[in-house]
Amino acid sequence: MEVHSQQETASLVKTLHDNISSVLIGKPEVVQLAIVTLLAEGHILIEDAPGVGKTSLAKAIAKSLDCNYTRVQFTPDMLPSDILGSNVFLPNLGEFEFRRGPIFSNVLLADEINRTPPRTQSALLEAMNEGQVTVEGQTIILQPPFFVLATQNPFEFEGTYPLPENQLDRFMMCIDIGYPERSIEREVLIQHRLGEAVNTLQPVLAVKQLREMQQAVREVRVDDSLTDYILEIVEITRNHPELTLGVSTRGAITFSHAAQSKAFTEGRDYVTPDDIKQLAVPVLAHRVITKSLIRENQRARASEIIRQILQQAAVPG
Repeated sequence: MEVHSQQETASLVKTLHDNISSVLIGKPEVVQLAIVTLLAEGHILIEDAPGVGKTSLAKAIAKSLDCNYTRVQFTPDMLPSDILGSNVFLPNLGEFEFRRGPIFSNVLLADEINRTPPRTQSALLEAMNEGQVTVEGQTIILQPPFFVLATQNPFEFEGTYPLPENQLDRFMMCIDIGYPERSIEREVLIQHRLGEAVNTLQPVLAVKQLREMQQAVREVRVDDSLTDYILEIVEITRNHPELTLGVSTRGAITFSHAAQSKAFTEGRDYVTPDDIKQLAVPVLAHRVITKSLIRENQRARASEIIRQILQQAAVPG
């Protein structure tokens, strides 16, 4: 089935959204951002406390797409080969055989990514940025789609390795899920009496359809005035007195692509200023560094500064 019209596209996106939301109840904004990232061929980092639904979200996306899903629990003793794979010697044949690691999947949940050393974290860099991995000099292309959903707990610093800026820059968005409202949490408790809801999900989108939609996102129109709007926001981050690091060119490209994806998920073939404003914090806040010396205050202060910048930047007519 091909994506022929905006009406059909809207229907497919709604079906995907509803399917995922049946597991992650009461968090429509989180589900929307995850879908926007998926269709934009990006990756998402969820920074939140344990037990709020990060793993359920990843599983729901994978099961909704009828694709390969792998979960990797990152630990301090993990090596790059534990993710990429390695060559194994076969004595009976007298030769080496490459055994693929968990990165060779369509949806990869990198759980507690900040618990593994930078050397192992960097094993994901090439895959996330170029869709390929290099093992012992051999380059292997990853089969698309390739979507990384990584998690980290921002409240524990013992035994963790903060993600460096070049790793954070590979994530299209950084979001949190948060605790649900009491009425929603009550519904979750009742739902789980019958078992894990995610285990009953059925695929609603074929991989071929997803690839077609990802390609269609690239064709969403971004007016020149909106390109300038994005660049103005980015430039302000680079000159802001409270920021020591502004948004990179890669960040600006990612910002524009995310806006295209958001417009597409809402059935439009053009981007609006509201698309840009609504995505500014999840797309940009993790790409800047504030002058705050308090580590746990970094993300909150960065988000606040991005919101202030949105008030300064002139919105196109």
